[in-house]
Amino acid sequence: MTLQKKATIISSSTATVLIVIKLFVGILSGSVAVLASAIDSVLDLIVSAFNYFAITKAEQPANKKFNYGKGKIEALAAVIEGTVITVSGLFIFYTAIKKAIKSEPLEYLGDSIMVMVISLALTIALVLFLNYAAKKTRSMVVKSDALHYKTDVLSNGAILVSLVLIQVTGFEMIDSIMGVVISIYIIHSAYEIIRDGVYILLDASLDEEVVEKIRNFILEEKEISDFHYLKTRKSGNTNFVDVHLVFSPGISLLRAHYAGDRIEEKIKELIPNEEWVINAHLDPYDDSEMNDTQPIKMD
Repeated sequence: MTLQKKATIISSSTATVLIVIKLFVGILSGSVAVLASAIDSVLDLIVSAFNYFAITKAEQPANKKFNYGKGKIEALAAVIEGTVITVSGLFIFYTAIKKAIKSEPLEYLGDSIMVMVISLALTIALVLFLNYAAKKTRSMVVKSDALHYKTDVLSNGAILVSLVLIQVTGFEMIDSIMGVVISIYIIHSAYEIIRDGVYILLDASLDEEVVEKIRNFILEEKEISDFHYLKTRKSGNTNFVDVHLVFSPGISLLRAHYAGDRIEEKIKELIPNEEWVINAHLDPYDDSEMNDTQPIKMD
Protein backbone atom coordinates (compact mmCIF):
# COMPACT_ATOMS: atom_id res chain seq x y z
CA MET A 1 0.00 0.00 0.00
CA THR A 2 1.34 3.42 -0.95
CA LEU A 3 2.04 6.13 1.62
CA GLN A 4 -0.74 8.28 0.10
CA LYS A 5 -3.33 5.59 0.76
CA LYS A 6 -2.04 4.97 4.29
CA ALA A 7 -2.38 8.70 4.97
CA THR A 8 -6.05 8.73 3.92
CA ILE A 9 -6.85 5.60 5.97
CA ILE A 10 -5.25 7.08 9.08
CA SER A 11 -7.12 10.34 8.47
CA SER A 12 -10.43 8.47 8.18
CA SER A 13 -9.77 6.46 11.35
CA THR A 14 -8.87 9.56 13.34
CA ALA A 15 -11.94 11.42 12.08
CA THR A 16 -14.18 8.50 13.13
CA VAL A 17 -12.84 8.53 16.69
CA LEU A 18 -13.26 12.31 16.93
CA ILE A 19 -16.83 12.16 15.59
CA VAL A 20 -17.92 9.74 18.32
CA ILE A 21 -16.51 11.65 21.29
CA LYS A 22 -17.38 15.13 20.00
CA LEU A 23 -20.98 14.30 19.13
CA PHE A 24 -21.58 12.57 22.46
CA VAL A 25 -20.26 15.42 24.60
CA GLY A 26 -21.44 18.16 22.22
CA ILE A 27 -25.06 16.99 22.43
CA LEU A 28 -24.88 16.67 26.22
CA SER A 29 -23.27 20.07 26.77
CA GLY A 30 -25.12 22.02 24.09
CA SER A 31 -21.89 23.76 23.06
CA VAL A 32 -22.21 25.07 19.52
CA ALA A 33 -18.42 25.12 19.21
CA VAL A 34 -18.08 21.43 20.13
CA LEU A 35 -20.99 20.44 17.89
CA ALA A 36 -19.54 22.49 15.05
CA SER A 37 -16.25 20.69 15.53
CA ALA A 38 -18.09 17.34 15.47
CA ILE A 39 -19.79 18.24 12.19
CA ASP A 40 -16.43 19.27 10.80
CA SER A 41 -15.06 15.84 11.76
CA VAL A 42 -17.97 14.15 9.93
CA LEU A 43 -17.00 16.10 6.83
CA ASP A 44 -13.36 15.15 7.44
CA LEU A 45 -14.34 11.48 7.32
CA ILE A 46 -16.29 11.92 4.08
CA VAL A 47 -13.45 13.85 2.47
CA SER A 48 -10.76 11.38 3.60
CA ALA A 49 -12.80 8.47 2.21
CA PHE A 50 -13.19 10.31 -1.09
CA ASN A 51 -9.47 11.09 -1.11
CA TYR A 52 -8.70 7.38 -0.83
CA PHE A 53 -10.84 6.75 -3.90
CA ALA A 54 -9.19 9.65 -5.75
CA ILE A 55 -5.65 8.44 -4.99
CA THR A 56 -6.57 4.90 -6.07
CA LYS A 57 -7.79 6.22 -9.43
CA ALA A 58 -4.89 8.65 -9.83
CA GLU A 59 -2.35 5.85 -9.35
CA GLN A 60 -3.79 3.81 -12.23
CA PRO A 61 -1.47 3.76 -15.27
CA ALA A 62 -2.27 5.48 -18.55
CA ASN A 63 -4.38 3.48 -20.97
CA LYS A 64 -5.96 3.71 -24.42
CA LYS A 65 -8.78 5.91 -23.14
CA PHE A 66 -6.76 8.06 -20.73
CA ASN A 67 -3.43 8.50 -22.53
CA TYR A 68 -2.04 10.81 -19.84
CA GLY A 69 -3.36 8.84 -16.87
CA LYS A 70 -5.93 10.00 -14.31
CA GLY A 71 -3.69 12.22 -12.20
CA LYS A 72 -6.02 15.21 -12.45
CA ILE A 73 -8.58 13.42 -10.31
CA GLU A 74 -6.42 14.54 -7.36
CA ALA A 75 -6.99 18.16 -8.34
CA LEU A 76 -10.71 17.46 -8.70
CA ALA A 77 -10.71 15.90 -5.23
CA ALA A 78 -8.98 19.00 -3.85
CA VAL A 79 -11.66 21.26 -5.36
CA ILE A 80 -14.42 19.07 -3.90
CA GLU A 81 -12.66 19.01 -0.52
CA GLY A 82 -12.31 22.78 -0.52
CA THR A 83 -16.00 23.14 -1.39
CA VAL A 84 -16.99 20.80 1.45
CA ILE A 85 -14.83 22.78 3.86
CA THR A 86 -16.50 26.01 2.71
CA VAL A 87 -19.98 24.56 3.25
CA SER A 88 -19.01 23.36 6.73
CA GLY A 89 -17.68 26.84 7.53
CA LEU A 90 -20.95 28.44 6.44
CA PHE A 91 -22.94 25.98 8.56
CA ILE A 92 -20.80 26.67 11.60
CA PHE A 93 -21.31 30.41 11.05
CA TYR A 94 -25.10 29.93 10.89
CA THR A 95 -25.11 27.72 14.00
CA ALA A 96 -23.04 30.22 15.96
CA ILE A 97 -25.35 33.13 15.10
CA LYS A 98 -28.42 31.04 15.95
CA LYS A 99 -26.84 30.08 19.29
CA ALA A 100 -26.11 33.74 20.11
CA ILE A 101 -29.72 34.74 19.40
CA LYS A 102 -31.28 31.95 21.48
CA SER A 103 -28.75 32.28 24.34
CA GLU A 104 -28.94 28.61 25.32
CA PRO A 105 -26.90 27.73 28.46
CA LEU A 106 -23.92 25.37 28.32
CA GLU A 107 -23.65 22.21 30.42
CA TYR A 108 -20.95 19.60 31.11
CA LEU A 109 -18.18 22.13 30.51
CA GLY A 110 -15.59 19.94 32.18
CA ASP A 111 -16.37 17.02 29.86
CA SER A 112 -16.34 19.33 26.86
CA ILE A 113 -12.91 20.65 27.78
CA MET A 114 -11.58 17.09 28.19
CA VAL A 115 -12.96 16.12 24.76
CA MET A 116 -11.29 19.09 23.10
CA VAL A 117 -7.96 18.30 24.79
CA ILE A 118 -8.11 14.75 23.40
CA SER A 119 -9.23 16.05 20.01
CA LEU A 120 -6.41 18.58 19.86
CA ALA A 121 -3.77 15.97 20.74
CA LEU A 122 -5.03 13.49 18.12
CA THR A 123 -5.29 16.16 15.42
CA ILE A 124 -1.78 17.49 16.07
CA ALA A 125 -0.38 13.95 15.75
CA LEU A 126 -2.33 13.46 12.52
CA VAL A 127 -1.09 16.75 11.03
CA LEU A 128 2.52 15.83 11.77
CA PHE A 129 2.06 12.53 9.93
CA LEU A 130 0.22 14.11 6.99
CA ASN A 131 2.93 16.78 6.63
CA TYR A 132 5.51 13.99 6.47
CA ALA A 133 3.46 12.07 3.88
CA ALA A 134 2.87 15.22 1.81
CA LYS A 135 6.59 16.03 1.66
CA LYS A 136 7.49 12.45 0.74
CA THR A 137 4.80 11.96 -1.91
CA ARG A 138 4.08 15.57 -3.04
CA SER A 139 0.49 14.40 -3.44
CA MET A 140 -1.98 17.27 -3.76
CA VAL A 141 -4.67 15.23 -2.04
CA VAL A 142 -2.48 14.56 1.00
CA LYS A 143 -1.33 18.18 1.01
CA SER A 144 -4.96 19.34 1.01
CA ASP A 145 -5.79 16.91 3.79
CA ALA A 146 -2.85 18.22 5.84
CA LEU A 147 -3.98 21.81 5.33
CA HIS A 148 -7.51 20.85 6.27
CA TYR A 149 -6.44 19.25 9.53
CA LYS A 150 -4.17 22.19 10.30
CA THR A 151 -7.30 24.33 10.37
CA ASP A 152 -8.80 21.74 12.72
CA VAL A 153 -5.82 22.13 15.06
CA LEU A 154 -6.40 25.87 15.22
CA SER A 155 -10.17 25.55 15.56
CA ASN A 156 -9.89 22.86 18.24
CA GLY A 157 -7.40 25.01 20.11
CA ALA A 158 -9.68 28.02 19.83
CA ILE A 159 -12.67 26.01 21.06
CA LEU A 160 -10.66 24.72 24.00
CA VAL A 161 -9.67 28.26 24.95
CA SER A 162 -13.26 29.49 24.65
CA LEU A 163 -14.59 26.68 26.86
CA VAL A 164 -11.98 27.41 29.52
CA LEU A 165 -12.82 31.12 29.40
CA ILE A 166 -16.54 30.35 29.73
CA GLN A 167 -15.86 28.15 32.75
CA VAL A 168 -13.76 30.89 34.35
CA THR A 169 -15.84 33.95 33.45
CA GLY A 170 -19.33 32.52 32.93
CA PHE A 171 -19.69 34.64 29.76
CA GLU A 172 -21.32 32.12 27.42
CA MET A 173 -21.39 34.46 24.42
CA ILE A 174 -17.71 33.51 23.95
CA ASP A 175 -18.94 30.17 22.52
CA SER A 176 -20.83 31.89 19.69
CA ILE A 177 -18.08 34.43 19.06
CA MET A 178 -15.50 31.68 18.74
CA GLY A 179 -17.83 29.76 16.42
CA VAL A 180 -18.02 32.77 14.08
CA VAL A 181 -14.24 33.25 14.14
CA ILE A 182 -13.63 29.57 13.40
CA SER A 183 -16.12 29.56 10.52
CA ILE A 184 -14.46 32.57 8.87
CA TYR A 185 -11.03 30.98 9.20
CA ILE A 186 -12.26 27.66 7.76
CA ILE A 187 -13.79 29.39 4.72
CA HIS A 188 -10.59 31.36 4.17
CA SER A 189 -8.42 28.22 4.33
CA ALA A 190 -10.67 26.47 1.80
CA TYR A 191 -9.95 29.13 -0.81
CA GLU A 192 -6.31 28.07 -1.15
CA ILE A 193 -7.26 24.41 -1.60
CA ILE A 194 -9.85 25.22 -4.28
CA ARG A 195 -7.51 27.65 -6.07
CA ASP A 196 -4.65 25.15 -6.34
CA GLY A 197 -6.99 22.43 -7.60
CA VAL A 198 -8.54 24.70 -10.23
CA TYR A 199 -5.07 25.80 -11.41
CA ILE A 200 -4.12 22.19 -12.11
CA LEU A 201 -7.43 21.44 -13.83
CA LEU A 202 -6.82 24.47 -16.07
CA ASP A 203 -3.24 23.31 -16.84
CA ALA A 204 -1.50 26.17 -15.05
CA SER A 205 2.29 26.17 -15.44
CA LEU A 206 4.64 24.78 -12.82
CA ASP A 207 5.98 27.10 -10.13
CA GLU A 208 7.91 30.01 -11.64
CA GLU A 209 11.03 28.98 -9.71
CA VAL A 210 10.96 25.55 -11.39
CA VAL A 211 10.27 27.04 -14.83
CA GLU A 212 13.16 29.49 -14.43
CA LYS A 213 15.53 26.64 -13.59
CA ILE A 214 14.37 24.77 -16.70
CA ARG A 215 15.12 27.87 -18.79
CA ASN A 216 18.61 28.07 -17.27
CA PHE A 217 19.30 24.38 -17.98
CA ILE A 218 18.43 24.96 -21.64
CA LEU A 219 20.53 28.10 -21.96
CA GLU A 220 23.52 26.42 -20.29
CA GLU A 221 23.63 23.70 -22.97
CA LYS A 222 26.38 24.76 -25.43
CA GLU A 223 24.85 22.87 -28.39
CA ILE A 224 21.61 24.91 -28.20
CA SER A 225 21.46 28.39 -29.71
CA ASP A 226 17.93 29.27 -28.59
CA PHE A 227 14.58 27.83 -27.56
CA HIS A 228 10.87 28.73 -27.75
CA TYR A 229 7.38 27.47 -26.89
CA LEU A 230 8.37 26.32 -23.39
CA LYS A 231 5.19 25.05 -21.77
CA THR A 232 4.70 23.23 -18.46
CA ARG A 233 1.82 21.76 -16.52
CA LYS A 234 1.10 19.27 -13.76
CA SER A 235 -1.25 16.31 -13.43
CA GLY A 236 -1.25 14.34 -10.20
CA ASN A 237 2.32 13.29 -9.49
CA THR A 238 3.48 13.92 -13.07
CA ASN A 239 5.03 17.10 -14.48
CA PHE A 240 4.82 17.78 -18.21
CA VAL A 241 7.32 19.90 -20.15
CA ASP A 242 7.14 20.81 -23.85
CA VAL A 243 9.78 22.91 -25.58
CA HIS A 244 11.32 23.61 -28.99
CA LEU A 245 15.13 23.52 -28.91
CA VAL A 246 17.02 25.38 -31.64
CA PHE A 247 20.34 23.95 -32.93
CA SER A 248 22.78 24.90 -35.67
CA PRO A 249 21.64 23.55 -39.07
CA GLY A 250 24.75 21.42 -39.50
CA ILE A 251 24.56 19.55 -36.19
CA SER A 252 24.13 15.79 -36.38
CA LEU A 253 20.91 14.26 -35.09
CA LEU A 254 22.90 12.20 -32.61
CA ARG A 255 24.56 15.27 -31.03
CA ALA A 256 21.24 17.09 -30.86
CA HIS A 257 19.64 14.06 -29.26
CA TYR A 258 22.39 13.81 -26.63
CA ALA A 259 22.00 17.52 -25.84
CA GLY A 260 18.27 17.02 -25.34
CA ASP A 261 18.94 14.04 -23.07
CA ARG A 262 21.32 16.08 -20.90
CA ILE A 263 18.67 18.75 -20.40
CA GLU A 264 16.01 16.17 -19.59
CA GLU A 265 18.20 14.56 -16.93
CA LYS A 266 18.78 17.93 -15.26
CA ILE A 267 15.06 18.74 -15.30
CA LYS A 268 14.14 15.39 -13.74
CA GLU A 269 16.54 16.07 -10.86
CA LEU A 270 14.55 19.19 -9.91
CA ILE A 271 11.92 17.00 -8.22
CA PRO A 272 13.36 13.47 -8.36
CA ASN A 273 10.50 11.75 -6.52
CA GLU A 274 7.94 12.82 -9.14
CA GLU A 275 7.32 11.61 -12.67
CA TRP A 276 8.36 13.77 -15.64
CA VAL A 277 7.13 13.66 -19.22
CA ILE A 278 9.41 15.85 -21.34
CA ASN A 279 8.76 16.44 -25.01
CA ALA A 280 11.61 18.30 -26.73
CA HIS A 281 11.17 19.26 -30.39
CA LEU A 282 14.53 19.64 -32.15
CA ASP A 283 14.69 22.57 -34.59
CA PRO A 284 17.62 23.26 -37.02
CA TYR A 285 16.63 26.94 -36.96
CA ASP A 286 14.21 29.24 -35.15
CA ASP A 287 10.81 28.53 -36.71
CA SER A 288 8.73 30.32 -34.07
CA GLU A 289 7.51 32.97 -36.51
CA MET A 290 6.49 30.39 -39.13
CA ASN A 291 4.89 27.98 -36.68
CA ASP A 292 1.14 28.11 -36.49
CA THR A 293 1.26 27.72 -32.70
CA GLN A 294 0.65 31.03 -30.96
CA PRO A 295 3.57 32.14 -28.81
CA ILE A 296 3.08 32.26 -25.06
CA LYS A 297 2.94 35.73 -23.59
CA MET A 298 5.14 35.91 -20.50
CA ASP A 299 4.25 38.56 -17.93
